[in-house]
Amino acid sequence: MNIYVGNISHSSTEDGMKQLFEQFGVVSTVKIIKDKFTGSSRGFAFVEMPSADEAKKAIENLNGVEFDGRTLRINEARPVEARGDRDSRGPRPQRSGGFGGPRGGGDRNRRF
Repeated sequence: MNIYVGNISHSSTEDGMKQLFEQFGVVSTVKIIKDKFTGSSRGFAFVEMPSADEAKKAIENLNGVEFDGRTLRINEARPVEARGDRDSRGPRPQRSGGFGGPRGGGDRNRRF
């Protein structure tokens, strides 16, 4: 079972989180999600536990517990939803060329 762990400290490590969850059973993987530009933690992680019973026990016992100075928010991870082309807001309108429009060039938008 895949578990979402939110509100983690930026100083938390994958090894530390693994030790925390191993109190309740076998942990397959721990992945702290990091910013792709800075490499710093984004404040959440995913923990994979092969046994659903052990994972549920970990969720029940660790949700709301303080770890590395932060109160953890833990629940079963939701499956990733399809993102489409760019985002979930739907297709973007096509723009015609030129500089017209409300911010476009031209003397009507210039202040003297």
